[in-house]
Parts: sequence; structure tokens; C-alpha cells
Amino acid sequence: MTTSAEGTTADRGAAPPTRREQILREAARLFAERGFHGVGVDEIGAAVGISGPGLYRHFAGKDAMLAELLVGISRRLHDGGAARVAESAADGLSPDAALDALIAGHIDFALDDRALITLHDRELDRLREDDRKQVRKLQRQYVELWVDAVRAVYPGLTRLEARVSVHTVFGLLNSTPHLSGPSSLPDRDTTAALLHRLARGALAAAPRESAPGQSW
Repeated sequence: MTTSAEGTTADRGAAPPTRREQILREAARLFAERGFHGVGVDEIGAAVGISGPGLYRHFAGKDAMLAELLVGISRRLHDGGAARVAESAADGLSPDAALDALIAGHIDFALDDRALITLHDRELDRLREDDRKQVRKLQRQYVELWVDAVRAVYPGLTRLEARVSVHTVFGLLNSTPHLSGPSSLPDRDTTAALLHRLARGALAAAPRESAPGQSW
């Protein structure tokens, strides 16, 4: 991931954000705090130190910002997950290590892009149909990366069982926006480690002893 609402791990130590990235970050924050219709172009401009009309040099309007935010994060999650899977295979890592890499990547998103999680939950239906379909397509592809990784570790799971397990873990990890306030979370490393243990624990609970031939 290269752009986030709150600055991803990958951004730390990288080049300063471009003006376009600054606009998107502030738009995500404001949309998440007050809702898409509760924020004006002038307010987004003020947050980055330019006039509202000046934003139109970068975006056609708020709808274009929302589309880039939601399609963009869906693409970054998918592409980042695919890269982690490919790197794990190239490095000859075990299935457990490959799954851990996927979990770690999603935890970075869950901790660093909480505004985008809120935005997706509240505003996805405001996207144009084509953009919404693109988001859903990228999300399905991302889920299937996880399904393959989970079944490599737990081969007794059917694809359906693995898919349900993955969605359950996403629900757990994506709950971070509900933990607001300075004292709601421990420090980042402690929180990341806790989320990782919880995700692995949830996945480890999914396999069951099946009778011969029993399947979903």
C-alpha cells in the first residue's frame, strides 16, 4: 500500500505525500468523521491549505475522491496480498509463514487506514455502479488469495468453510475503527501482535473432525 488515510507502515520513511495524496487523506478523515454529505469541498481544501476551487485541479469533485479512495484501497489490498503470496513462494516459505504475511499486511491496513474502513462501511453504495463493481471484484479476488493460503495450512477445510473463516477474520481485524480515543488501544506493536494472535486463533478453530465423506 502506498497511500492511506492515516499513513501506512509502508509510507514511513518514504517521500512526503503528494498534494493529491494529502487531499485524499484529509477527505477520507473528514468523510469518516462527518459523513460524505456532511463535508464540503471548501473544508477539504482548508485541511490541506488550498482553496476549495483549487481542489478541482486534482479531482472533478467529491464523488471522484470517494471513488479513488474506495477503489484504490481495494486495489492496494489485493495487489499487496498477491505480492506477499508471490514473495512467500519465491522465498520458499512454509504455508504458515505465507499466511502470517497475509495477516500482517491486513493488520497494517486495519491499524493505519481506519478511516477507510469506516468510509467503506458507510459510503460504498454512493459509488457509481461501475466503481462499486470494481471494488467488489477486487475484494472477491483478495478473499480468494486468503482462502488458498488458509487451506494450505488447514487442508481439511472446504473452500466454503475457508471463505467463511476468512470473512470472520476480516470482521475481527476491521473492528479497529470502533476502538476510538487515545487510550482505546495499546501501542501499535502490542496491538498488531494481539490482532495477529486473535486472527490465527480464529482460523485454528475452524477445522473440525469430519466423518468420512462429510463435507459442506
